[in-house]
Amino acid sequence: MPEHANSDSPRPRTLLVEDEANMVRTLAKILERKGYVVDSASTGEEALRQLTERDYDLVITDLNMPVMDGMQLLREMHARKIDLPTIVLTGHGTIQSAVEAMKLGASDYLIKPCNPEELLLVAARLLELRRLRLEVRQLKQQLKFHERYGEIVGKGTRMQEIYQVLEAVSQNKSNVLISGENGTGKELVARTIHNRGPFAAKPFLAINCGALSETLLESQLFGHRKGAFTGAIEDHEGVFQAANGGTLFLDEISEIPLPLQVKFLRAIQEREVTPLGSTRPVQVNVRLIAATNRNLDDAVRGGTFRTDLFYRLNVVPIHLPALRERREDIPLLVEHFIQEFSRVYSVGPKRVTPEAMTHILDYRWPGNIRELQNAIERAFALSSQPEINVRDLPPAVVRSEGTEIGGDGASHGPRPLEDIERRNIIAALERSGGNKNEAARILGIDRQRLYRKMEKYGLS
Repeated sequence: MPEHANSDSPRPRTLLVEDEANMVRTLAKILERKGYVVDSASTGEEALRQLTERDYDLVITDLNMPVMDGMQLLREMHARKIDLPTIVLTGHGTIQSAVEAMKLGASDYLIKPCNPEELLLVAARLLELRRLRLEVRQLKQQLKFHERYGEIVGKGTRMQEIYQVLEAVSQNKSNVLISGENGTGKELVARTIHNRGPFAAKPFLAINCGALSETLLESQLFGHRKGAFTGAIEDHEGVFQAANGGTLFLDEISEIPLPLQVKFLRAIQEREVTPLGSTRPVQVNVRLIAATNRNLDDAVRGGTFRTDLFYRLNVVPIHLPALRERREDIPLLVEHFIQEFSRVYSVGPKRVTPEAMTHILDYRWPGNIRELQNAIERAFALSSQPEINVRDLPPAVVRSEGTEIGGDGASHGPRPLEDIERRNIIAALERSGGNKNEAARILGIDRQRLYRKMEKYGLS
């Protein structure tokens, strides 16, 4: 059956089922003067055919008709799950039949000849009720989706495939390897897997393997005993123990040094860890979700990542596409962030002008969803206007990342990727007033990586 969901249309479509030609003309004229689009059918059979071929917002039917009367039509509509507001027309002598029709699903009834004002009033009330019911249904669907997938937003083919994998993998404790560029939402996906699973009440701990030195990383992962190294003034349990029974999310897994990968592999295989400064292993039971923005196949071939560790982690691979690869989801994400920052800034939702949306859709978003989120927040932070205009967008979005604009506004061809990255870092540092933590947040990377990039490009 088609979804009869166009009641928000400025011209509601009504099916008038009546075998008296004069009555059809009279009622059609009343409705059309108020902007209704009116189709007619002289029998119940004809009405059923039209209801299956076209979407309608309202049905008005007489009870007494040849071949298939109004009562039979209601029964067939119910059997075929055609859920539409229906007004029954009845003569003075058949009010009891009208009451029976209400039991079969009719929404209201009117006595012939109809009072035009009463007909229009009842029709308008039923259409409004239908609109509200559809709105509630949509909100319930959105709520169910939110409960299932949290803040993950997207309806394109790529995201639908990811939702199917999330639905399946969340119900077990298989190791998962999430790959994707910075800002694509890897940790968000990991949290969703954890929250959707049977161990949601257990801990979810996240650690960035690229933000710590080898010694500190080993201590954070496996724990240490008092006196194990300088500064170890007390026993410390690592994240493997702290996340016991739950989920351990290891971001930037490719940054684990090779010597530490051996100990890490043993922890996965034996389900036990040995804290620094101890000789006694501790049993652990965690679900591992790892993430990387690098191609681990290349790292394995290059000898910087162990093959056996890769296969242990890559039980269920999930690749998150870059935002430029799922442009159909950008308007949804924009609306999602508008609603989010409307609450944060305690203001009404903003509307995006067509010109601004064109720039948003054309931009390549190297920082992906995180960069888009920052762009929308910027519009809320810098402007109190009810619209997001082109001037509210970051300069890089308006300029377009792939070209360099000279003083005359002309494009001088594509820039090297390193040049783009250097300019983005400079822009982030300028926007943050030189605050490295804030600049790293704007760029969607950690502070240690920002320092490395600054040193690489001579920005120290």
